[in-house]
Amino acid sequence: MKTVSHWINGSQTTDKATNVGEIFNPATGKISGTVNFADKATVERAVHAASAAFDSWRHSSLTKRTQVLFAFRELVNKNKKKIAELITAEHGKVLSDAQGEVTRGLEVVEFACGIPHLLKGGFSEEVSTGVDVYSIRQPLGPVAIISPFNFPAMVPMWFFPIAIACGNTVIVKPSEKDPSAIMYIANLLKEAGLPDGVFNVVHGDKVAVDALLTHPGIKSISFVGSTAIAKYVYETGTKAGKRVQALGGAKNHMIVLPDADLELAADAAINAGFGSAGERCMAISAIIAVEPIADQLIEKIKVRALKIKTGDGTTNADMGPLVTKVHRDKVTSYINAGEKDGAKVVVDGRNVDVAGDGFWLGPTLFDHVKPEMSIYLEEIFGPVLSVIRVKTYDQALNLVNDHQYGNGTAIFTNDGGAARRFQNEVEVGMVGINVPIPVPMAYFSFGGWKNSLFGDSHAHGTEGVHFFTRGKVVTSRWLDPSHGGINLGFPQNT
Repeated sequence: MKTVSHWINGSQTTDKATNVGEIFNPATGKISGTVNFADKATVERAVHAASAAFDSWRHSSLTKRTQVLFAFRELVNKNKKKIAELITAEHGKVLSDAQGEVTRGLEVVEFACGIPHLLKGGFSEEVSTGVDVYSIRQPLGPVAIISPFNFPAMVPMWFFPIAIACGNTVIVKPSEKDPSAIMYIANLLKEAGLPDGVFNVVHGDKVAVDALLTHPGIKSISFVGSTAIAKYVYETGTKAGKRVQALGGAKNHMIVLPDADLELAADAAINAGFGSAGERCMAISAIIAVEPIADQLIEKIKVRALKIKTGDGTTNADMGPLVTKVHRDKVTSYINAGEKDGAKVVVDGRNVDVAGDGFWLGPTLFDHVKPEMSIYLEEIFGPVLSVIRVKTYDQALNLVNDHQYGNGTAIFTNDGGAARRFQNEVEVGMVGINVPIPVPMAYFSFGGWKNSLFGDSHAHGTEGVHFFTRGKVVTSRWLDPSHGGINLGFPQNT
C-alpha cells in the first residue's frame, strides 16, 4: 500500500506523520494508500523553502522561466496517460475524461510560456520636461494554491504555471482524496529544470489550510471548492492581509428555447450533466425548458441517459463512480429529498446495477422541479439533472438571475437576437451559446459572479497574470549636467 507524503524543496519528505488520511479507489471501495497530513511545522518548512527560493527565482531571466515551462509541457504531454491513470485510480472519472483534464491544464502551461510578452510594461517619454514614466510588473513572493478533488491536475495548472512564470514560488495544498497526480507533476517540474523550492506540495486538512491562510510568508491564496469554504478562505486570507481569489460553487442553468435543435440540446445536457459523474463546477445541473418543448426534450434526454454505462473508469464505461462513499450518500440524499418534495423521477440513478463495492450512482433525471426545492437551490455535485418548465424567455432569465450562484450558464437557440440578448442580460460570469460547458480558453479568464467567486480576480488569462504580480510605476529624470538650482515649489507640468 502506497504512502503519499509532502514535496518540499525538490523532494518527497520521509518523516513520519502523526496524522494521516486514507486514499480510496472509488471503483472498488477499497483503501489504496495513505496520505500524510501536514502540521504547522511542516507548512513552516514548505514556506521557508519557497521563501528561500524566491530571491533567486524572481531574478531568473524570462528566457530561463519559459525554457523550464516548455520542457515541462513536453514532459506532461509525454506522460499524459500516466497522470490520467493516477486521477482515475483515486477520483474515479473515466480515463478519457482524465486525459481531457490534463489537456485542458496544459493550455494554461502553453499560455504561460508567452510570459515575456505578458509582463511587458508601458513607457511614456517626456511626461514633463526631461521626465519619463514607465510601468513594470513584479512577482508577489511565495503563493499558495488550495485545489479540490474533482480536477486534481487541471485546477492546480490553472494557477501554478502563471505564478511560476511571473517569478513567484508556489505551495500547493491538493485534496487529500486524490493527492497522487500533483506529486507526479512535481517530479516532472523538477525533471524540467525547475529549481528546488520553487514548487512545493503539502497535504492535509483544515490544519494545513489555516496555516497557509495565516502565514505571514504567504502573499496570495488561490482556491477552488465549495462556496462555504471559498467564503471562509476569502475572509480569513484577506484578514491576514493576503491577496485572495476564491472560486466557489455553482448551479449552472441551461435554457432551451422552443426553436432550439433538440437533438443537440439533449446531447449537450447528457454530456454536461453526467460527465465526470456531475462532479464539475461547470456541470449543467438545471435545465430550463421554455414550453412547448419540455416533453420532447425530456424524452430525448431520458433515452440517452438510459444508455449510459456506469462502471470502472479503466474499462469502457461512460461514467465512473463518485469520489467517496460519503459523497455518494450525500448526492443520494438529494435525490430522496427531490422525490419527497414532489419532483418526478424520470431516470433513477439509485437503481444502477454495477458489480463491486464501488461508490456507484447512475444518471438521475428529474422533471417538474420547482424553484423552492433543495435539488434546485443547492449545488448537488453529482449526476443529477433537474428540469424546470417555464412559459417564457423572461421567466427563464429571471430564474438564472435570481439564483445565488453565477458561475456558468448556457442557452440553446437558433435565434441570434435571443442569444445576443441573453449574453447581455444574464448575471453569470461564463456564458455558452449552444455550448453547454463554456470553460474559457487559457488566454481568457475563468470565474463566475455572485456566490461563485470571492475576490476580484479570475483564474488564468490576463487577470491571472495581474493576480500574481504587482504593478509599479517609475518616474525618472536624468539631469543634464548643465542643469541645476533649487525649487521648493510643487512640481508642475510645463
